Amino acid sequence: MSLFADTMEWFSSGAPIARRLLEHLGLSALVVLIAAIIAVPIGLWVGHARRGEAAVAAVGNLGRSLPTLGLVTLLGLGLGIGLKAPVVALVILAIPPLLAGSYSAISSVDPLVVRSAYSQGMTTRQVLSRVEIPLGWPVFFGALRTAVIQVVATATLAAYVADVGLGRFILHGLKASDYGEMIGGSLVVIALALILEVLFEISAVFTGRKK
Repeated sequence: MSLFADTMEWFSSGAPIARRLLEHLGLSALVVLIAAIIAVPIGLWVGHARRGEAAVAAVGNLGRSLPTLGLVTLLGLGLGIGLKAPVVALVILAIPPLLAGSYSAISSVDPLVVRSAYSQGMTTRQVLSRVEIPLGWPVFFGALRTAVIQVVATATLAAYVADVGLGRFILHGLKASDYGEMIGGSLVVIALALILEVLFEISAVFTGRKK
């Protein structure tokens, strides 16, 4: 039987695609939320104060150089089987783009605009929330988009140490030499990433934030 036929057979076999899809989305959303809570306030402060840019660049370079599969494996050995290892690994993956994006968003605002806001009597918090964040939003939106797509695509690795997400189809198919399941699971992940990319694009257009 051809790979195409095997894949179509898998799709029609009643595999729990919807459940695994929801698990995958839930894991990805949790990871991005945790990473944003950690990275965004730091990035906003660095961008506003114009201090610590070298540290932000170092974190970004470190995040890009870390092998996610190796990190998941290492954390799995230390934290055990379950969600802890993939969550920590994916948060580490998501922090650099969010940190760099939030810093770049604020630092991209014209200093003359910032000084003008201060001259009108605005406090630091008001300048940040009413001037810098709104003006820098297009840059941050792009970083958020990158982080979300990256996490969704990489969250398949969670299946190596936890029974969760779309990666289970790929891993189970690999173990069972079921290439139809492997291809089918891969196609679902690809489709999910593409759909999210389109949704981000539509959101950028309709909110007028595209840059």
